Amino acid sequence: MTIPLRVHLTKDSRPMKPPDHGIHYQPVKESLDRFVSRSVRLKGLFFRLLDLYLLRTWHIHRELRSFLREAGPRPRVLDAGCGLGQYSWYLARKCPRAQIAAVDINEACIRSASRFFLQAGYANVECRTADLVTYRQSELFDLVLAVDVMEHIADDDQVFQNIHQSLAPGGVLLISTPSDKGGSGVPRGEEGPSFIREHVRNGYSMEEMKRKLAGSGFDRVEARYTYGTPGGISWILLMKLPFRLLNRSKAFFMFLPLYLMAVYPVCFILNWLDLTLTHAEGTGLIVKAFK
Repeated sequence: MTIPLRVHLTKDSRPMKPPDHGIHYQPVKESLDRFVSRSVRLKGLFFRLLDLYLLRTWHIHRELRSFLREAGPRPRVLDAGCGLGQYSWYLARKCPRAQIAAVDINEACIRSASRFFLQAGYANVECRTADLVTYRQSELFDLVLAVDVMEHIADDDQVFQNIHQSLAPGGVLLISTPSDKGGSGVPRGEEGPSFIREHVRNGYSMEEMKRKLAGSGFDRVEARYTYGTPGGISWILLMKLPFRLLNRSKAFFMFLPLYLMAVYPVCFILNWLDLTLTHAEGTGLIVKAFK
């Protein structure tokens, strides 16, 4: 069964452009995607490396495994703001009978992801360009996944309402986003600009997220901190420093593999600690909202 997709693109609903500061994340991501999209195997290898590299992926995969254990035989999933498509790829492999709609406002990302899933033979993933501020279905999905998306969208309340309408009764919204405890590279308690230029907000407080989701109609909201002390150190070593260097000079691509091989063993242990420990505070949030 094909998941129906109604797409509307409007200029006014696109994310607001933040001030000119920090780093540009999207150009680096698109450069990497152009390189790995040369072959299906190379892009699959790239996704596997992201699974090891990104701490948020460790946390999201744990939540997705929990969802799949309790889901029916053919869960319907919306990957809202799918980016390169790595989470759709993970779900398509782990649950071949799942029906996955991967949507993103970035047309280049969608073209690349659509080509990859077609060439890799994943017929259960359908990629479409869509604006989450206007995208809405009628009680269709069992899971909506929004990983590092909400901090890019100014009208988040409208998106939460659309997602609630798009979820079937009993459905779950899973969010990964920066918190207000120093998320987006901004020191806690300060109002400075985000480290990532594309962010329109530095992070959510746990209370704000629960209030917004409850106001959008969700019955129950659970939230926990990620990127505690060990994850924060790992993020600096694996993300902040490399992206700063790449934005200064693309020549750093030549030295990036050596740098990552040097720091990753330490970061692997830090990521494992972040995943297994409970954090009183952290720069990231994992949120689950139930309809």
